[in-house]
Amino acid sequence: MTAEHLKTGQAAEQAACRWLETHGLRLIARNQRWRDGELDLVMRDGDILVFVEVRYRASNHYGGAAASITYGKQQRLIRAAGHFLATHPKLAQLPCRFDVITACGDPTAPQIDWLRNAFSAY
Repeated sequence: MTAEHLKTGQAAEQAACRWLETHGLRLIARNQRWRDGELDLVMRDGDILVFVEVRYRASNHYGGAAASITYGKQQRLIRAAGHFLATHPKLAQLPCRFDVITACGDPTAPQIDWLRNAFSAY
């Protein structure tokens, strides 16, 4: 990944985080990485722990950002969430869900779609 792509991804993640915060979620952690997966944002939505995958695309051509959340990507996110919960036992007691934020357009002020409970770990 080039430095430009990384910068664009970080801007979109920051915009998504701010947007979710305006909708009542509270940031717990960001950019949690393990060998077999990564979590973009970990947030609280009331009593629910939310693992948020942020997907940015400059446009919605070729299926847009949501189309990039393949079964394999879901499995990596589920494994990463398991690592996170193992290292945060107090949070592991909360119900969890997986959300996807798709961002399109200007990465600093993108058009955002929020897919709550986008997929399940079961």
